[in-house]
Amino acid sequence: MRNTLIFASAAAVLTLSASAYAQETVIIQQAPVATHSTVVIPAPARTYVMEREVRSVPYEGDVLVGRVIEDPVELYPIDGYSDYSYTVINEQRVIVDPQTREIVEIIE
Repeated sequence: MRNTLIFASAAAVLTLSASAYAQETVIIQQAPVATHSTVVIPAPARTYVMEREVRSVPYEGDVLVGRVIEDPVELYPIDGYSDYSYTVINEQRVIVDPQTREIVEIIE
């Protein structure tokens, strides 16, 4: 009786773990996704920013995600992504929310 119970428990555990491994769904996200406090920028938008030649603007202070860029700094639109703009500050390319002028990503 005891062996039957152990065998049944082991079979149930193996069945549950096999169904978890059988899932092979891949989700490709094209739109930006908010993950807690981080915004994931689509790869084509990052590529667009890296390919553009824009002169760096000197800026006092650290370039950090969440920092609001003052009005005199010119922001450039990202083709196909109206929710984002970019600029180059202190030799660092940054993606900015054009509504709030807040840095959402620093491209390394």
